[in-house]
Amino acid sequence: MHHAFKLGDAEHNVELARARATYRLHVGDARIDVDLKTAPDGRAWLTLGERHVEVVIATRGDEVFVHLDGEAYALRYEHPLDRLAAKAGGGANDQIRAPMPGSIVNVAVAAGAAVTKGQTLLVMESMKMETTLVAPRDGVVAAVRFEKGQTFERDAVLLDLESGSPA
Repeated sequence: MHHAFKLGDAEHNVELARARATYRLHVGDARIDVDLKTAPDGRAWLTLGERHVEVVIATRGDEVFVHLDGEAYALRYEHPLDRLAAKAGGGANDQIRAPMPGSIVNVAVAAGAAVTKGQTLLVMESMKMETTLVAPRDGVVAAVRFEKGQTFERDAVLLDLESGSPA
């Protein structure tokens, strides 16, 4: 399976396949067997080919934080469609998608409104938990696709953003 990760500002394209007892990571022409095991005491061990090292791993959404050999790394998974949109001059941040199925509790903006990064756009509810969806960048609301009370499925486009200033 093809994946793309960002490590700092550098993008890395990798293929991950299942091997007999591990996974096989394909990076360029290199093939590396990888395995991650957790010991009974809670410590994690990463095997990269012949190398066996202790690691600390934490996740937050699509971000993975790895502490390895005294260095800390932040990896971010990028969906292939988001990468293609960004290369085509659009961006993953042009559409606000539902992270899970739910319903709209509050719509804080309207089409044509200028928004700033971090500004509340919508509040949704899923499984009795409210989630606030915020603007991932500065822009203008092109369309709000759902109204208060409407339901939607996971990955539904809830709102569209565009660059520029309000009409």
